Formats: sequence, C-alpha cells, structure tokens
Amino acid sequence: MSRIKRWINMHKEEFNADGSLKDEARQEMLSLGEHPGAIDSYARRLKATYDEWKHLDETDPEPWPIYTAYDFFTEQEKKEFNPDGSLRPEYVEYARQIGISESALEQLEWRKKIEVDDYNKMSAKYVEKGINFGAWQMRGRIEDSRTYVQRRQQMEQDLRNFEDVDSLPFDKDTAF
Repeated sequence: MSRIKRWINMHKEEFNADGSLKDEARQEMLSLGEHPGAIDSYARRLKATYDEWKHLDETDPEPWPIYTAYDFFTEQEKKEFNPDGSLRPEYVEYARQIGISESALEQLEWRKKIEVDDYNKMSAKYVEKGINFGAWQMRGRIEDSRTYVQRRQQMEQDLRNFEDVDSLPFDKDTAF
C-alpha cells in the first residue's frame, strides 16, 4: 500500500485527495477563531508531507509482501487443509480410516473455511486503510517467537520465587 493512500486515509476529514485543505475545513477552523495565517501554515506543512510521500511512492515504493491465511496455518494444518480451507483428499481418506465421522470432517472444513474467509476480509479491510494486515500479523508472530525463550526463563524465575500460577505466561506443567 502506498504512503499516499495512508496519508489520505489519515487526513481525509480535512484534506482533499490531492493534498489540499478542504474549504469546509478552512471555514470551520476560521469559525473556531484560528488565525488565517496559522491555517495556511498548517495546510502548507501537510501538503509538503503529502508531496514528499507521493515522491517516495514514485521513487522508492514500500515493500508489500503478500501473506495468505495459509501462511498462518500450523504445519499440521498444512497437511490437513488446502489454502482455501478445504480438507486435503489424503487427509479425508486418513481421517475416515481412523474413524472420524463425515459430519466431523464437514465441521472441520467449515470452520477452517470461515477462518480463511475472515482473514481475507480483514486483509481487504486493512488494505483500505493502507495497512498490510498479513505483514502486521507476521511481525507479531515473529516477535512472539523471539520472546519465547525470555518468557520461559522469566517463568522459571517466577516459579523459583513462588509467584502465583495464574500470573505465569505458560501452564507450568506443559512449559518444560
């Protein structure tokens, strides 16, 4: 998503899509007692930011990695489901062999398809705001995995200090 789209989204109440101050916004500021020179200065500063961001979009576009819901599936889910949330035929065959009912498989598939659909809707909603939803989610996952070791070490210390079990980041019986 472009910087300009984010700028427009942030300032759409007061500014036009070309970066100029809307007449209605100017009139409202004047009616609130703002000095005309201050309004002009404000409009020039934001227009300069708009022009800078537009130039950057043209000369140095931001990377926009595309993530799908499938990128957030666990390894096990990737063995069971297709990227659209439907069950893989080989998993269906295996599941039937081990006695999983047809209705349970339908329920699994239905839930996963809803999850994929929800991800796609959120991604589209965030694109309108100039935010890469998938990249944002991925950064969160990466950050969580980076801090896992630190959180685990802290939990070990908390257990030695007899901290309340409810305050621990993990279940003490499964963390070690």
